[in-house]
Amino acid sequence: MGQPAPNFSLPDADMQVVTLSAFKGKKNVVLFFYPRDGTPGCIMQAVDFSDHESEFLRHDCVILGVSRDDCLRHAEFRDEHGLSIGLLSDTEGEVCRSYGVLQEKETEGVRRESLVRSTFVIDKKGVLRHVAYNVNPRGHAAEVFNVVRRLKA
Repeated sequence: MGQPAPNFSLPDADMQVVTLSAFKGKKNVVLFFYPRDGTPGCIMQAVDFSDHESEFLRHDCVILGVSRDDCLRHAEFRDEHGLSIGLLSDTEGEVCRSYGVLQEKETEGVRRESLVRSTFVIDKKGVLRHVAYNVNPRGHAAEVFNVVRRLKA
């Protein structure tokens, strides 16, 4: 924490490129990484953030979710669950690696990368102000909102 957040440019569910630096000086950013569209915990987390998006917006904060799913899968996920937050596609895992949210796991002798559910709060200056790994999706949006609220204080 306290260091500049790694910049990135990723496509969203509508294949529009979203760049972190575009928010500098304008918005705080909640950047949450989640394993996969459509899984119970990911649905709970994304719906919870969407349901409370207006409260975050009142605190000059945009919410962006990142997974390794592609843009089309994100669009289906968004539409199926009525999500309003931005969903970004990091199919190559480069941004996931730059934020340290990929871990190698070995299952039955096969090594593969898995994404650790993690959340980062980035202030208007582009500085990491809050970092949480292995988050529980239940009630997580409220916890993150408390962090965002304190940024203005």
